[in-house]
Amino acid sequence: MTEIKYIGMDVHMAMTVIAVLNGVGKVIAEAIVETKARAILDFLKGQRGTLNVTFEEGTQAAWLYDLIRPHVASVVVCDPRKIPPQNNKADKPDAKHLAELLRTHGLKPVYHGEHSTQPLKEFVRSYVAIMRDGSRVKNRLKALFRARGIACQGSGVYAEEEREQWLSKLSNGAACARASRLWKELDFLAELRDEAEEDMTAEARKHPATKILKSIPGIGFVRAAVILGIAGTPHRFRTRKPFWTYCGLAVRSEISAEYELVDGRIGKSKKRVLVRGLNRNYNRALKEVFKGAATIAAKGIWKSQFDAMVADGMEESLARLALARKIAAITLALWKKGELYDEKKLNFVHAA
Repeated sequence: MTEIKYIGMDVHMAMTVIAVLNGVGKVIAEAIVETKARAILDFLKGQRGTLNVTFEEGTQAAWLYDLIRPHVASVVVCDPRKIPPQNNKADKPDAKHLAELLRTHGLKPVYHGEHSTQPLKEFVRSYVAIMRDGSRVKNRLKALFRARGIACQGSGVYAEEEREQWLSKLSNGAACARASRLWKELDFLAELRDEAEEDMTAEARKHPATKILKSIPGIGFVRAAVILGIAGTPHRFRTRKPFWTYCGLAVRSEISAEYELVDGRIGKSKKRVLVRGLNRNYNRALKEVFKGAATIAAKGIWKSQFDAMVADGMEESLARLALARKIAAITLALWKKGELYDEKKLNFVHAA
């Protein structure tokens, strides 16, 4: 009979501490190896039986997952924030603790997609990082003018043809030099953005799901590629609610003293649930995708629905949020079914 083994790995930049438990939780092997592909695989190949491995989500988690997944029975990348605390905090006890939690099904896994989407993931990460860098440079540029009492609403301050006019508003050469360098940085990032977008969309065309995603209102080729590259697969989300949470579109509510004693019986109190806004732990790129899609849909194909919600007394920002939640729900449903968007099949309701 094949022996089942549970392997916990405490991964660091230079070294990885490994603990191996058998089916009854006894430590049968320990090792400290370099955090390099050959050293880790050599250790795993030296272990006989059915191997189940776990390690924490971190900088090297995606690389390590793809490295060892073909050589073991299962890999669980766990959420370090959901690991139960222990008394002894050190590398060896940490590795053993991970292995024991894996054996007793006490870990909260973090999804890592199929290896076939890995190139797209890399292109999406590059694109998203460049877009964020561009936003930072734009903020610095506007801050330079605002700090001197110069109004700079809109996007005119970024336009190449207007830069001489903006430079004339600055009082000294040092400020002009700083603004000029920020514009150069912005121009270079624009070139990198175009390159990254071209690579990302070219890779996205290889995936059939891209055609489904870009058929949804407000989601074009670029947004479809970002969704596919980040989420990987729709089947990691059982319903739309966890998908909303992942995208930062889930409404947070709180209530205290939910139950009370009435006439000697325990019952629910009549206190109202307090809405505390949207969840704070989410993927920022996906939130930007669906908020952007909602803005486009509100001006186009769903303008009548958006206007109706505003006419009913809903604030415009909340109406756009309702559209974003709706688009996210449709995205998940169609992606799972493998169907293109069809306006005739849509029963439009306000997203609760």
